[in-house]
Amino acid sequence: MAAPKQIEELVERFERNVESYRSGGYNETQLRREFIDPFFKALGWDVDNERGYAEAYKDVVHEDAIKVGSTVKAPDYCFRIGGVRKFFVEAKKPSVNLKDDISPAFQLRRYSWSAKHLPLGILTDFEELAVYDGRIKPEKSDRASKARVKYLTYKEYVDRWDEIASIFSREEVLKGSFDRYVESTRAKRGTAEVDAAFLKDIESWRDELARNIALRNPDLTTRELNFAVQRTIDRIVFLRICEDRGIEKYGWLQSLLEGPRIYPRLVELFIRADERYNSGLFAFADDPARKEPPDELTPSLEIDDKILKEIIKDLYYPDSPYEFSVVPPEILGQVYEQFLGKVISLTAGHRAKVEYKPEVRKAGGVYYTPAYIVEYIVENTVGKLLEGQTPAAVSDLRILDPACGSGSFLIGAYQRLLDWHRDWYVNKLVPLLEAGHPASSKEVALLLPGGGDAASRAGRGRERGNKIKKGRAEPNENSFPIFQAKGGEWKLTTEERKRILLNNIYGVDIDPQAVEVTKLSLHLKVLEGESEETLSKQLKLFQERALPDLGENVKCGNSLIGWDILESNPGMSEEEIERINPFDWEREFPDIMGRGGFDAVIGNPPYVRPHNLEPEVKDYFWGHYSTFIRKSDLYCCFIERPFAFLKNDGVFGYIVSNGWLRLDSFEELRRLLLYRTSVQKIIDFTGHVFQDANVKASILIFAKRASSGQIIDAATIEPNSNLKTIRFKSIPQNSFIDSYKNIFDLSLEIEQENIKQKMRNRRSRLGDLFNISFGVKTGDDSKFLTYSPNSPDHKPLLRGEDVRRYSIKFKGEYVWYVPDKMREHRKTARPGNSERFEQPKVLIRDTGDGLQGTFDSENYYVKDVLVVSDSGKKDDILKYLMGILNSKLMRFYYETSFPTLHVQRDELASLPIRTIDFSDHQDVARHDSMVKLVENMLDLHRRLAEAKTGHEKTLLSRQIEATDRQIDDLVYQLYGLTEEEIAIVEDAAR
Repeated sequence: MAAPKQIEELVERFERNVESYRSGGYNETQLRREFIDPFFKALGWDVDNERGYAEAYKDVVHEDAIKVGSTVKAPDYCFRIGGVRKFFVEAKKPSVNLKDDISPAFQLRRYSWSAKHLPLGILTDFEELAVYDGRIKPEKSDRASKARVKYLTYKEYVDRWDEIASIFSREEVLKGSFDRYVESTRAKRGTAEVDAAFLKDIESWRDELARNIALRNPDLTTRELNFAVQRTIDRIVFLRICEDRGIEKYGWLQSLLEGPRIYPRLVELFIRADERYNSGLFAFADDPARKEPPDELTPSLEIDDKILKEIIKDLYYPDSPYEFSVVPPEILGQVYEQFLGKVISLTAGHRAKVEYKPEVRKAGGVYYTPAYIVEYIVENTVGKLLEGQTPAAVSDLRILDPACGSGSFLIGAYQRLLDWHRDWYVNKLVPLLEAGHPASSKEVALLLPGGGDAASRAGRGRERGNKIKKGRAEPNENSFPIFQAKGGEWKLTTEERKRILLNNIYGVDIDPQAVEVTKLSLHLKVLEGESEETLSKQLKLFQERALPDLGENVKCGNSLIGWDILESNPGMSEEEIERINPFDWEREFPDIMGRGGFDAVIGNPPYVRPHNLEPEVKDYFWGHYSTFIRKSDLYCCFIERPFAFLKNDGVFGYIVSNGWLRLDSFEELRRLLLYRTSVQKIIDFTGHVFQDANVKASILIFAKRASSGQIIDAATIEPNSNLKTIRFKSIPQNSFIDSYKNIFDLSLEIEQENIKQKMRNRRSRLGDLFNISFGVKTGDDSKFLTYSPNSPDHKPLLRGEDVRRYSIKFKGEYVWYVPDKMREHRKTARPGNSERFEQPKVLIRDTGDGLQGTFDSENYYVKDVLVVSDSGKKDDILKYLMGILNSKLMRFYYETSFPTLHVQRDELASLPIRTIDFSDHQDVARHDSMVKLVENMLDLHRRLAEAKTGHEKTLLSRQIEATDRQIDDLVYQLYGLTEEEIAIVEDAAR
């Protein structure tokens, strides 16, 4: 690919004036406008958004540079596809030596590494262009060449344009060339994910703080110690993130390193933060507006300066590799999710130690929901509720995560609401304002939440409006919910972001620390896009602090257990009550419950097997949840419980283990879903979605209303697949109502299901017509099985491998059939009774190639074989049954209904058997034909086993094939299949 003319011209112009550009007078802004913007336009990027894409889908985001000393605290360019970041570009003026200077390379690498999903970044002053691998953790001692995978000068741009464009042009990024190049440059060593690194850091801070606070504050209880350590870390992290985002003055915390008594001065900063933010995170005094009590514990703590110095130093350049302004919100949640899996305990000597929580240890760890899963569930629940709505209607939506953990789903839902409101206002409100409608006009007012009632809309007693000046909506003391920031981007006001959060987002978690982390994450989301200047102006103009109190939105409690647990456990101690943490939904959310409940329930509930639960908790669940049975899982309760607080027609979206789809212990849950919901989507993942977790997951989305012809979108896919391009299969919900044990078999085909339904309509269940029993289970084969019989109690024995279609191969093995001795020898023995064996019967092997068996009139005893019999029926009926069970049609039914490798008794019992009406001569004729064909097959297989010559075996095999076809044709007649249906069965059998 030849370099375009504009690149040649840029290179020539730079060459002519290179000395001038290298002078200190030529600044970065000039360079970006005159060289870097045109450079990337030549690569096909819409640098100036000339296509007019919505904010969420702009090709290029120009960050507002925040000057901190001599450094710039935001990447200059972020290049995106469909709103997804692909790479950063950091620009420097030409006077900077990019090849050897450590600082610019370290700065770019911090951005890319902190953003986690950005494997490459570009550093350029046009004179030089360096590409860095963002997956390698930056260290302050790194040379400029560390992690650099490509370096060019402007003199090489023309000749190497094909190489540049093949990686970084918009077209090639869309074609996947960028991703392929990323894989080809994957570093072999030195990679460390930002979440893993940050987790390691905050865990070390917790260890050091816990030991120090326990030592210096000997009167603290275990609960108080956990609170003090967690709250101190949360406050420091919050303020440090605010600094990198430009909300707080950079170096605010760092200034504490100068001088002694760091903690008292740190508390002073926390108190000042409460004046700005109104967050419960910094609540030290009584406030009538807050439901939760203030923190009277931590201000008086004693903490050594050395510990705090190390923590604060770890958060700043050059010791810190983190650039918090670009760390994705889900990364903080992912770190804290792991962090909360451990708890601080105190030894007898009041020494602190950190260990896994018991429930986390039993579960094998904490598993954070990947961002793409959260996004998909939010879009298909909250996103569906937003379709066709207005802000006034949306203000009534209530969204809940009943096991919110670190808040990942609530953050996702909140972001979706923020994006929707911004886009709605831009598309509907801005045109009216630009057309000259005054802020007080009825047309404008009716578009806003509260029908134009600003006091209701903002939750404050001050009316607000907006005025347009030179095409820009400027915030003032009468502001609308949006304003136009630098660069023309429309943003929601902080007031509107707070209103949406308080109106729409709710969470509950049993862990008080998790509740605080959720609040922390939501507060940081509220502050996105703010600066120190805008917050100070807000505080000055409106006497209003930046953050809402979330005490009424995110609460601590056990979503599954109410206070009625005390009725069956009247002697429960305070410690046990605190551990169980009962929760009363009606009392905690009276307004929401009074209006019918929540509109959406989303999340990733904990997966806990019954044997890992405390006895009183397990007993409560067994008594209160129909879906919680032996060998099921706690997540069943988290699916059942929302039926009490989800509105009729409300939507539900979880990711849970996929065992509920098909395992017997989840049958009650499947019945609940089938009869009380409209299941909308099921996605079954074939591999492990959660990192380091040996669990296969599924996405379940439904609406709370009884199904009436509901069609389910179902798919089975690999983890990390693009969920936006899934090819769904449409399956009627009723198909699962009619299936065996209501198993959700997502592989079923509608045409096949119609055939199976037709078979069920013309049948009786096999288990209703015949006795089905198991073979001998001796308890100790070495003692009771032999090839040398020496008494009448030794009976000829067939194993499963000895039973074939229409044939038996006896190998001379016998069972010493003495039931009493078997039971005495081993409790696991299940010998049954001799009558089940000593009669004519049908034998079905329990393993092997699908459904197959034979007729036995020789009174064999069996092992690993199912026995079908009825002493009151003639042999002919059993032979008739044998023909049906060995037919291609019944094999089709069995293999498309049951995924198990072993033939199970209940599965066999559920098979639809075409009964004979002996008053109908045509039916009698079919019965007699089947019996003769089966007898012929039994004889042919016996003769084949005795045949000596190849010619004789060939002739017999051909006769068997012909007879098999006759039986299949007769079975098709018995069940009334059409030619088209027969073709489907035959095709499935190939």
